[in-house]
Amino acid sequence: MEIASKGQLRLAYLRWAVVTVPFILLLGFTSARLVPSGSENNWYRQLAKPEMLPEDWVFPVAWTLIYILLGLALAMIINARGSRLRGPALVVFAVQMGLNLLWTPLFFGAHQVVPALIVIGALLVTVLITMLLFARIRIGAALLLVPYLAWLGFAGTLLWQIHQLNPNAESLVPSHASDQIQL
Repeated sequence: MEIASKGQLRLAYLRWAVVTVPFILLLGFTSARLVPSGSENNWYRQLAKPEMLPEDWVFPVAWTLIYILLGLALAMIINARGSRLRGPALVVFAVQMGLNLLWTPLFFGAHQVVPALIVIGALLVTVLITMLLFARIRIGAALLLVPYLAWLGFAGTLLWQIHQLNPNAESLVPSHASDQIQL
């Protein structure tokens, strides 16, 4: 059994955070850059939008903050070396992160509104499970995921409204001049 001071534990956490925060940001930004999104996406511009849709600048700001919080929460859990729930928590975190990274190419690139709604539903479930596991290890890590859960609920509501306003969204074809997936 290792004995470490609070200062040593904080330093170990910070070392992990220096890795996990940029890593999560990189994953999120890479997923977002795979396809044009927001007003840069011709297909999306053609859709009828709900009145509650925020300005375009809100989305990258919100996701940047959420990814920072995810990285900090992940660092807390990685740093909890004595917990037997750490492994399962990290697996569920990875699953929810995979779903998160799938959403942008699915919606903006493949124009699949209903599957994107299903992904948001799966995200809500996996984030709740992640929060429950994180709370059993470090309550602070679970609390860092609350804004993420709230944002997913808001995003799901927006997506549902987009689906209601555009029941044929998948059939809208962007002009030939715009490629939807960038390599």
